[in-house]
Amino acid sequence: MIHLTDEQIAQFRKDGFLIVDKIIEPEAAAAIRERFPPIFEEGIYETGVKPDEVNLPAGEPPYTKQICNAWKSDLTVARHILSENLGKACAQLGGWDGARLMIDNLLWKPVNGRSIGFHQDSMYSLWIDKPALVSCWVAVDQTTADGGTLVYIKGSHTWGEAKPIMQFHGPEDDLKEVREWAEQHGLELELVPVVVPPGGGAFHDGWLWHGSRVNKAEVPRRALAAHFFQHDIQFNPELMKIGNGPIYGKYKKFNSNEVDESYFPITYREDGYRTPGLDEYLEKGIV
Repeated sequence: MIHLTDEQIAQFRKDGFLIVDKIIEPEAAAAIRERFPPIFEEGIYETGVKPDEVNLPAGEPPYTKQICNAWKSDLTVARHILSENLGKACAQLGGWDGARLMIDNLLWKPVNGRSIGFHQDSMYSLWIDKPALVSCWVAVDQTTADGGTLVYIKGSHTWGEAKPIMQFHGPEDDLKEVREWAEQHGLELELVPVVVPPGGGAFHDGWLWHGSRVNKAEVPRRALAAHFFQHDIQFNPELMKIGNGPIYGKYKKFNSNEVDESYFPITYREDGYRTPGLDEYLEKGIV
């Protein structure tokens, strides 16, 4: 269970992130880690439903592999991503009455795996009328500073809205856009790596610049992330072509900006509401 103190919430809002040594139990992290080979290497989906994105770029040095919305495909993943406790923590950090899942990511950075370019998550969610996000990143392996872990730029959530970066997966210069933005605005980069045991991780603001560097360790780095909106959102059709709107705009209804809870579930609300059927899904799968 995640129990945030007032001091932790204040630190999150000051720095743009909060590193926590235990978000889930080590045993839960191990159970999720065991799901990586069947999902990534064998394409085995427990529920029979394919994730929204399966990004397995080939190359040498290798790229970071990514699965998006594995909660639809695997119940072990879903039981963490869709937990009320996680949604509540993100709502508390965001100052919201409730939290709704935008997307999850399973991330597998192999040995020598290339970097992920530094970016702002909320620049990819402008197709929603309230694009501010709070994200939770959980390591399922022990992380090290040189092992391709998540890296934050402290305080950068206050630097304003940039643009989606040119190359997300495996750029030659992973800091290019944020360095240029900082130089343009007279700002300095303070990089903070997330070094935690399995089950530990961090929460971050959607406007915080972050990325991950080359994995120079002798072991892979695997993690999962969940990105949350506040619960009362609508589609913003005027910006549907920006970020990952072209992918997730497929869930927009004709003549309506309503966001369907079947695809973007509300996992926590102060009045106790959760998307109907969510807990039954976590128990039994698709019914």
